Amino acid sequence: MRAAAALTFSGAVVEAPPCSPGGAAVALYQPQWGQVRNMATLKDITRRLKSIKNIQKITKSMKMVSAAKYARAERELKPARVYGTGALALYEKAEIKAPEDKKKHLLIGVSSDRGLCGAIHTSIAKTLKSEITNLSNAGKEVMVVGVGDKIRSLLQRTHSNYFLLTFKEVGRRPPSFGDASIIALELLNSGYEFDEGSVIYNRFRSVISYKTDEKPIFSLETVAGSESLSIYDDIDADVLRNYQEFTLANILYYSLKESTTSEQSARMTAMDNASKNASEMIDKLTLTFNRTRQAVITKELIEIISGAAALD
Repeated sequence: MRAAAALTFSGAVVEAPPCSPGGAAVALYQPQWGQVRNMATLKDITRRLKSIKNIQKITKSMKMVSAAKYARAERELKPARVYGTGALALYEKAEIKAPEDKKKHLLIGVSSDRGLCGAIHTSIAKTLKSEITNLSNAGKEVMVVGVGDKIRSLLQRTHSNYFLLTFKEVGRRPPSFGDASIIALELLNSGYEFDEGSVIYNRFRSVISYKTDEKPIFSLETVAGSESLSIYDDIDADVLRNYQEFTLANILYYSLKESTTSEQSARMTAMDNASKNASEMIDKLTLTFNRTRQAVITKELIEIISGAAALD
């Protein structure tokens, strides 16, 4: 006599094949792979939601810290700009220019040690690479001074032979005139006799805007050899040397202040965008989680109803 058997497992009904004459009944074991897969998906979504929410907390906290630092940097930038414009007054009025036969050029890139601030550091690195290429093609000897560890890491692989000095621990605290004086002193004591150079930095324009700019610097010999310097009276060698060292420190101080303000505003904007992106991801994952959970519940109800109908 042929008999048909029904096997229920986790609410699912599996029809067993008819038994052979004189043989034992055989029941098929079929686990619910779809349900197991959906449960694993729910766990993965829950884990991702928790991770993104934690990241969002970090980005919001960093935005608040950057906003406070940006407010302080912007207040300190206004008086620092006086140092930059005043330091360049002699160069502009005396029309100081390096002779064409001078070959040694110095590039100073002003950055910091910290990231998560958009393209602040890469813009300086791109400008330095472009200047190095142009000056090298013109037959000039180029050396680079990196202010901030990010500049060194971005140029280390391709332009490591151009580095003269590098300075770390920049950007952890607000820059002061003492920091600029240390950089200027180390540069003057390095033994490298450059003819002219440029300080490349990010000039602050607004909360969401900055521009990579550069300011010229000249050696003492270049300034002393300028023909237009005779318009000033009573400028001897000692006065000119002291003024040149002070001018270099002023330009570096001004560049550090501009770069710090640009960095804090860029980091604040970047963290704000990251928080908004995290909110969008949380909304999408929450919707996916609810849909997946609803599908699992619906499927389990269908299996329970089908099993009950098969047993009747």
